[in-house]
Amino acid sequence: MGKPTGFMEYQRELPRDREPLERVGDWQEFHLHLPEERLQDQGARCMDCGIPFCHTGALISGMASGCPVNNLIPEWNDLVYRGLWREALERLLKTNNFPEFTGRVCPAPCEGSCVLGLNETPVTIKNIECAIIDKAFDEGWMTPRPPEKRTGKKVAVVGSGPAGLACADQLNRAGHWVTVFERADRIGGLLMYGIPNMKLDKQKVVQRRVDLMAAEGVRFVTGVEIGKDLPAVQLRGEFDAIVLCCGATKPNDFFTKTEGRQLKGIHMAVPFLHANTKSLLDAGHSDGEYISAKDKDVIVIGGGDTGTDCVGTSMRHGCKSLLQLEIVPMPSVERAPDNPWPEWPRIYRLDYGQEEAKALWGDDPRKYAVQTTKFIGDARGQVKAIEMVQVEWVKGDNGRAMPKNIAGSERVVPAQLVLFALGFSGPEALVLDQLGVEKDERSNAKAQYGKFSTNVEGVFAAGDMRRGQSLVVWAINEGRGAARECDRHLMGQTQLP
Repeated sequence: MGKPTGFMEYQRELPRDREPLERVGDWQEFHLHLPEERLQDQGARCMDCGIPFCHTGALISGMASGCPVNNLIPEWNDLVYRGLWREALERLLKTNNFPEFTGRVCPAPCEGSCVLGLNETPVTIKNIECAIIDKAFDEGWMTPRPPEKRTGKKVAVVGSGPAGLACADQLNRAGHWVTVFERADRIGGLLMYGIPNMKLDKQKVVQRRVDLMAAEGVRFVTGVEIGKDLPAVQLRGEFDAIVLCCGATKPNDFFTKTEGRQLKGIHMAVPFLHANTKSLLDAGHSDGEYISAKDKDVIVIGGGDTGTDCVGTSMRHGCKSLLQLEIVPMPSVERAPDNPWPEWPRIYRLDYGQEEAKALWGDDPRKYAVQTTKFIGDARGQVKAIEMVQVEWVKGDNGRAMPKNIAGSERVVPAQLVLFALGFSGPEALVLDQLGVEKDERSNAKAQYGKFSTNVEGVFAAGDMRRGQSLVVWAINEGRGAARECDRHLMGQTQLP
């Protein structure tokens, strides 16, 4: 590294976010950048470590450790330190098609496995990554680069989330004619409609990349749902190969047998987030075509990024009050003994939505080790409250910890809007069934990681549709891998990484 003592000379520094009470009044991105000279100092903190675990992308205890797309992190950190931004961009784009997405929404497993994080605060990898690509767009370095030669082969990519876009980008670079089909009215999948605008700006960031890919020759078709508007088997006759990147969009609902589940005002998180962003983009919310939290007591059930996005969105609507309920115990502030480095640190964090709620109401809105036992409605069939109970986690007969209700801890809290952020159970089956694609025991498309080919000749699967609900960065990894194997299938060999 260019600054062997940098990690001893400089402390970890992140750019400040916009103030919570300011940003809840709009839908603009809230992250800011550090000045270049201070970013260079942060790049200097990258150690000359013997084994840079940051880009391993391994799975440890079921979670990512290091970067799943194997970003060459030490190299571009060093180049940023030296002020060689264009060279840093070249290294970054070798492994990651969309660093402007991961630099904003990835939880940064790379930082969780940073060697410096063993006894100091880790390098600000995610922030530097985002700064590199944003500077590249600002400086005009990101210009269309269509392939010099075309193979004449045609590939259909079904789904335009991060896996589909990464796959399409790679296949287009290989010279194939790529058509991406998206059932929504805009390209981007969860990048467009599953993540709120204040976290990932749709026009300045997502659409900018889509426009660049279109200028390079990728064809995008919106408003067409494969399997309904266009039979999936028809694609087989029109294209030389098909890559399925439809995501895992079947939401979990663990309350189907809970009293009051049928009441109005109870919604899944993704339709809530989708409608909000669509209305924002279509009409600045003036059309009213979204589920509003304004002046309501809101309960968000479930954690993770989706739960946080429901919190942040509800606050921007102007909700009256907000609680976020999690059935799991509160995480520890520091790594637990059974969660050692370089595993992803399962620790207590105050994400942007909870930070905003705390700034407004004085406390983190999350309540841990809580189970919802009943939804209570009014005479109109509208939810007006929920009944919940505190739980303790005890080992069952099989040795696994299970939640047990604590007698006497029941209480009722008001709620006119309840949002379920409970994850997803798998992909919708329509396209898979029409093509005759086998499913695994979790209902995902059955395709071996690294091969990505299904039981149907010329049909590949990638992303959440193949692996189940996961991170954006894993989706990019899978989209790139599926493109490589699809290219090999079409050409007999491949130069794609």
